Amino acid sequence: MNRIGIIGGSGLYHIEGFTHQKWLTVKTPFGAPSDQLLTGHLAGRDVVFLPRHGRGHRILPSELNHRANIWAMKKLGVQWIISVSAVGSLQKKYRPCDVVLIDQFVDRTKQSAAHSFFGNGIVAHIAFADPICEELRVLLLAAARWTRTRAHDGGTYVNMEGPAFSTRAESQANHRAAFDVIGMTNLGEAKCAREAEIAYATLAMVTDYDCWNEEHDHVTVEMVIECLHRNAAMAKRIISRAIPQIPTAPDWSCHDALKNAIMTDRKLWPAKTRKELAPLLKKYL
Repeated sequence: MNRIGIIGGSGLYHIEGFTHQKWLTVKTPFGAPSDQLLTGHLAGRDVVFLPRHGRGHRILPSELNHRANIWAMKKLGVQWIISVSAVGSLQKKYRPCDVVLIDQFVDRTKQSAAHSFFGNGIVAHIAFADPICEELRVLLLAAARWTRTRAHDGGTYVNMEGPAFSTRAESQANHRAAFDVIGMTNLGEAKCAREAEIAYATLAMVTDYDCWNEEHDHVTVEMVIECLHRNAAMAKRIISRAIPQIPTAPDWSCHDALKNAIMTDRKLWPAKTRKELAPLLKKYL
C-alpha cells in the first residue's frame, strides 16, 4: 500500500476530510514509536499520521526514537512523509508564521548512531548530499503558495540538540553563517527516511526569531505555543492541497536510495539484522 505519512504536532490529525480513522499500535525492533499511528483517508489517499512528541507532547526532541518512528511508517506502507516542524528564524526575512521549504541541514546533534538503521553486520552508506526529496518539496511549496501562505523556496535547517533554546552567542553564530532556520527534530527523521527509501520533505513553520535578533524578545514557550496554533491551521490547508498532487506510485530517486548503498555482501548479512530490517530490505532479498 502506497501511503502518505504525516509527522507533526498532535493537533494536525484534526483535518477536515480525514476519515476512517483508526489508531494502530506498531511494535518495532528499535523500541516504541512516539505514539500509536493513526491511519485513515484524506483527499482520496491512504494516510498515516504520527504525533512526533506523542499525544499531549510528552517526549523531548532528544528522546525521539527516529528509527522506531520511521520503521513503523515503512511497515505500514508509507512511501512519502510530510514533516511539519516548528522552527526559529535565523534571518530577518523569515517572519513568525512564515513557512520555509528547506532543502539542506546542518547537524549540531551528538546522536548519529541513533539516526541510522544500519550496523550489526550490515553496512550501508546512503547518498545524503540533497537530504530533502526535491519532488515532494516542490509540491509542498506550490501548495503553500496556492493557500497564499508566505512560503520561502529553500533554506538550511540547523538541527540543534535541545531541549534548551540557543544561547545568544550560538544564535548569532548561526545567523552570521547565513543559515536560515533552527530546530531540534528533523535531521534524524530525514536520515532514517532516506535509508527506508521514503521520500521526505519538511514544512518548517516559523514560530519566532531566535535570540540572535536583539530587536525582538527572546524566544519563550508562550511565544512558540501562540504561533504554533496559527501555524497548525496553515499546515492543514497546505497538506490537504498537496496530498492529491503526490503520485500514486513511488518512482522518485529517494525510493531507490539503498540500490547502491549497501556495502556488505548479501551472503554475510546476519539473520537477526536481516529480519529486523525486513521492511527496508525486502526488495533486495
